[in-house]
Amino acid sequence: MRRIFVKNIFLFILLGALPALAQISPGKLASVHAHLEGISNCTKCHTLGDKVTNDKCLSCHAELKVRVDMHKGYHASSEIKGKSCTSCHSDHHGENFQIIRFDKDKFNHALTGFTLSGAHAKKTCKDCHKPGFISNPKIKAQKFTYLGLSSNCVPCHTDYHQKTLTAPCLDCHVADAFKPASRFSHASTKFPLLGGHQSVPCEKCHPVTMPSNVKFQQFAGIKFAQCSNCHNDPHHGQFGLNCMSCHSETSFHTVKGISNFDHSKTRYPLENKHLAIPCKSCHKTNVTDPLKHDKCFDCHTDYHTGQFIKQGIPTDCSACHTTKGFPGASFTIEQHNAAVFKLEGAHLATPCFACHKKQEKWSFRQIGSRCADCHKDIHEGLIDEKYYPEKNCASCHNPAQWNNIAFNHSQTRFALSGPHTTLSCRACHFKKDSTGTEHQQFSEMQANCSGCHKDNHYKQFEINGITDCMRCHTADIWKIPSFDHNKTAFRLDGKHQNVACAKCHKSVTQGNITYILYKIKDTRCESCH
Repeated sequence: MRRIFVKNIFLFILLGALPALAQISPGKLASVHAHLEGISNCTKCHTLGDKVTNDKCLSCHAELKVRVDMHKGYHASSEIKGKSCTSCHSDHHGENFQIIRFDKDKFNHALTGFTLSGAHAKKTCKDCHKPGFISNPKIKAQKFTYLGLSSNCVPCHTDYHQKTLTAPCLDCHVADAFKPASRFSHASTKFPLLGGHQSVPCEKCHPVTMPSNVKFQQFAGIKFAQCSNCHNDPHHGQFGLNCMSCHSETSFHTVKGISNFDHSKTRYPLENKHLAIPCKSCHKTNVTDPLKHDKCFDCHTDYHTGQFIKQGIPTDCSACHTTKGFPGASFTIEQHNAAVFKLEGAHLATPCFACHKKQEKWSFRQIGSRCADCHKDIHEGLIDEKYYPEKNCASCHNPAQWNNIAFNHSQTRFALSGPHTTLSCRACHFKKDSTGTEHQQFSEMQANCSGCHKDNHYKQFEINGITDCMRCHTADIWKIPSFDHNKTAFRLDGKHQNVACAKCHKSVTQGNITYILYKIKDTRCESCH
């Protein structure tokens, strides 16, 4: 009987406690959080005495936290930033409750950092958000997720070029369709199409093959330095490899005109200036005697006095000049870019003599390759060298457009935010004095607001000689959206809570200065009432 009595007491206590347990939890968790059921797991999501915090949520959803910390993706967008997780993803509504809910048809995908355009705009969510396109194993293992996709074309799309091209797909293609490659221009390559090459089908030079039973068209690695890379030499090397000495891209069958002796049948066809030279100028002895003619300097003096010697052998003049005359040069931008100094931006429009003929003679070696070797450094002594080591202007500027400046201001003591990000560098760093003379200011600039802006409060909030505007304002919105008066020396309570600010904080005038008085020294009742 005693055992039965004790058992009944235990059941009574247990059954009596069930209503209390039911009152602790507001409802069952959704199936994705079912593993967190039980009173011992409450603090995994809830902070004692407080509500659910974003930090608690992100401590579990680590993949999402990485995106938020990097300020990337939908949860870092202006629409979501600053919201609590529970405002969109609440729980305790039952096992079948969908925590992630939104109107897929009205969702603004641009907020994720990837705007849907072209053919992408016609796709459904599941067409792209599927495990096969996710590389991260941890994210890929989830039942369904919107995370883990790359903004690059690969791995969602098969790389038709099989890693032979490194440029972004959108340099040649558009999002509407892969074919045709409407953004591609052969003129931007090292082999612009000229003359008869313009009508040659692409497949003639870029054959389609099937390596490993996969269709592949070769674009990179095509040899084109010599005509013989693509064309058979009908002369079997009799006239050398320079086909252009007789032919042009217009038509291989068109041969340049030659008068009198048909010199084109020899190993040295006469062209341009050579056509007017008397035979004896070159053939000083018997005209049939062998004559060195393979290189220009076999006949001509090296005007550049050995500046273009490579491995002990002077570079042939024809690398830069033609038989039309030595003035001017056929040295191409592509050739220049293969040298030490690559031409970019405004340098592409700079005439050769601007850099290479500053003195009486042309100079092509040891003329300098740094910006400061040709340009005056207007910032010398004004900007710390750590921001542009060795006076490298490219640390901030680019040769395409000098006033297009890319400088990470976060490296300095003053990181740009809010409206500061839209200002030009000159707005802060170039100032005119009373005479209209412009002066630069960089390293000596102050990092506080009063260094650039007028203190409208006239030192009312100054501490140790410095007014920190950020105590009340922000760089994004100068107008204060809400001010907690209870953090000041005068706490608002009772009727004071409804009194307009201007009733107490009135305009005062001292000399020629009028401002609103915020720092009221006498806060006794009788000073106002």
